[in-house]
Amino acid sequence: MQKTSSRLLALLSLLQSPRDWSGEDLAGRLDVTSRTVRRDIDRLRDLGYPITTVKGPAGGYRLEAGTRMPPLLFDDGQVVALAVALQTAATGTAVAEDAARALATLRQVMPPHLRHRIDLLRVTAVRPPAAGDTPEVDPQVLMELSRVIHARQELRLDHTPGPDTAAGAPRRVQPHHLVTWRHRWYLVAWDLDRGDWRTFRVDRIRPRTPTGPRFTPRELPGGDVSTFLTSRFRGNDGTSTDWPCRGEVVLHLPAADVAPFVRDGTVEELGPHHCRLTLGSWSWTGLAAALGHFDTDVEIIGPPQLAAAFADLAARYARAAGPGTGPPP
Repeated sequence: MQKTSSRLLALLSLLQSPRDWSGEDLAGRLDVTSRTVRRDIDRLRDLGYPITTVKGPAGGYRLEAGTRMPPLLFDDGQVVALAVALQTAATGTAVAEDAARALATLRQVMPPHLRHRIDLLRVTAVRPPAAGDTPEVDPQVLMELSRVIHARQELRLDHTPGPDTAAGAPRRVQPHHLVTWRHRWYLVAWDLDRGDWRTFRVDRIRPRTPTGPRFTPRELPGGDVSTFLTSRFRGNDGTSTDWPCRGEVVLHLPAADVAPFVRDGTVEELGPHHCRLTLGSWSWTGLAAALGHFDTDVEIIGPPQLAAAFADLAARYARAAGPGTGPPP
């Protein structure tokens, strides 16, 4: 028979799975009697674990949420996953300081073999340069937005469109999702005054109180928040993740030189010094400008709108260069 301490840990590990356990099931898993299980349940309750008794023909037990945080039991894989997540969160996030403290607490109680693994695993989350000047999000705002989303309550909020602009009239919204996109937090909501979906940067939101009445959530365009947000940021209506403008060209560069700089486009090798590139953008002008970044000759395959965008850009750049600045004869 296991020692009492190790048996209690094994029992707690079973109870932490999201299900009801009968006394017989627990006794069978632990290879003890039902009477021993009852005594061990009482010991865990004395330690602060909120274990409730489930009524029924066979009876049972369930680990519930309590009024304070009891000690938790994690296996090795869960500890490593927590450490990686906390190291990532400790770099430039809204909860960076708390994440760093939690990681230090977790490391302090790790057994030596796990502490060695974590010390070897150093994760550095690097934010894009554009995100460096983004104001940090107030964790209390995140908690309040999460609360009204869960409660399905309408919300009044002040939203500042930009860093040098003042907030307009309060917005009335039905909050739908709280999401992160490229190191920024966004609130996806139905705007009651504008009758359309809107995406608000959370660092520019100031919730007002009290909140409004409860509502029945609308169906998000595209079916899920990932499709909707990707579509909106690509200039679509929220139902498709495709770029509104997509073109095909031949570049006078090896495919290996082009592929590292193409995110969601496709590159096909045509020879040692040529490749076919299919790429998308939010506008034809934006697509033509993006293709110009490769600094090589471009042969347009299609569509005609892309050729027209190249012609417009060529004329615009020629005007910007001024007279007498054309290519040498």
